[in-house]
Amino acid sequence: MTAEHVLDDRPHFPARRMANKVPEVTVYFWIIKVLTTGMGETASDLLARLLGPVPAVALGGLALAAALTVQFALRRYVAWAYWTAVVMVSVFGTMAADVLHVGLGVPYAVSAPAFLVVLAAVFVLWYASERTLSIHSIHTRRRETFYWAAVLATFALGTAAGDLTAAVGFGYLGSVALFAAAICEPALTHRFGALNAVPAFWIAYIITRPLGASLADWMALGHARGGLGFGLAQVTLAWTIAIVGFVGNLAMSQRDARAHTAP
Repeated sequence: MTAEHVLDDRPHFPARRMANKVPEVTVYFWIIKVLTTGMGETASDLLARLLGPVPAVALGGLALAAALTVQFALRRYVAWAYWTAVVMVSVFGTMAADVLHVGLGVPYAVSAPAFLVVLAAVFVLWYASERTLSIHSIHTRRRETFYWAAVLATFALGTAAGDLTAAVGFGYLGSVALFAAAICEPALTHRFGALNAVPAFWIAYIITRPLGASLADWMALGHARGGLGFGLAQVTLAWTIAIVGFVGNLAMSQRDARAHTAP
């Protein structure tokens, strides 16, 4: 889905207090989104291994709070601030799903539906309050709060869903193929007019999480677990460099930062 498709359903408002705080949805958006999901998966596992689960969760929570504080303080979209917040949501969202499974023994078959319910509740409250779920209307603090709550829920849901498919027999590579096929569905149904742009966007957004996480796990984990064995640290570093490169390019070109102003 490109910016043109998602913009079809952009609502209009008489006045805006801030420029839209979310980037234009281009191919770069989806590339960086997948990269952040994979990097968050391996970084979370690496931190838990190096520091232990509890210190890693505490550090991840503090880093997420700091990133969101910076993001909320801005009055327009700034590439490095926005994507730093997404990375930290990815890391912490992975930790939240893993703590439930590893620390508390909650099966992925239970946590995945639970996170789905949480996400649905966020969407219901968001729509009841604002009458739109469009990412092109994130121009007030309340809408931005709903947006980031939804993003955090999608990351936790996607982590649990990806781990669930890997555990039930698909494996990491099989999960990559499964979610790569699944992400085409909302794009195609929207392209041919069978699905509104807003739900198409959010469905694809959710699927990027297990897609990126499964791909990163496949690259990082050892042969005994069905992976390529490159290592958590190496994959985390490589994907971080790729994220920095893409975000740096967008920050300089500003191609994804066109402000959405109301007539």
